[in-house]
Amino acid sequence: MNRARYAIYYAPAPGTPLWSFGSSVLGYDAATGAAKPPLAPPGVGPEDWARITAQPRRYGFHATLKAPFRLAEGAREDDLVEAGRTFARKRRSFALPDLGIAALDSFVALTPTAHSEPLHALAAASVEAFEPFRAPLAEAELAHRLEARLNPRQREALARWGYPYVFEDFRFHMTLTGPLQAETIPLVMSGLAGLYADHVGGVPTTVDAVTLYVEEAPGEDFRIVDRFVFAAS
Repeated sequence: MNRARYAIYYAPAPGTPLWSFGSSVLGYDAATGAAKPPLAPPGVGPEDWARITAQPRRYGFHATLKAPFRLAEGAREDDLVEAGRTFARKRRSFALPDLGIAALDSFVALTPTAHSEPLHALAAASVEAFEPFRAPLAEAELAHRLEARLNPRQREALARWGYPYVFEDFRFHMTLTGPLQAETIPLVMSGLAGLYADHVGGVPTTVDAVTLYVEEAPGEDFRIVDRFVFAAS
């Protein structure tokens, strides 16, 4: 089995305020593969923040479009890159809605403050376009996914697409923390909201590309392989 896993993510262009903010909060820059001094919210110590962000840190700052997958038999990374370039040539850029700090279950993320049909369309197209490159889930991976409380539609999506939260169940989010105790969530949300206002503020963001990430071996940090910029950007 190919040990590497690939993913198609939305990620803002490296160097933009949103990218710098998210990478700093997580303490890791997936474009360079280097650690960054963590940007912790007020009231949370550096060691505690490193622990709180440990889970999302190794995935890099992103929003999932096509969840991590191993390559299908016979497929190569070069094939996936070429497919990404072809995909990008057919797409137009659009404005990302304003983002806000939100609690999703037990973790905190950036989520859009308004619905975006182009964003949902991009996610759906990504799920479908890159599916030929996805190897079936291993039994252990499937069993792990089934530990979550999935409804019948999500179970069907897991079997068909290797991930339960697609199409109607897709929710764009850019994860900033791992699981938190309920009493900690308000403090973290408030602190991150202030940092976001200071570092990103009202700077508009354009969705003008999808990004290919790779995890070379289990447990390694994901890093950016290529960024597929849309032709009409």
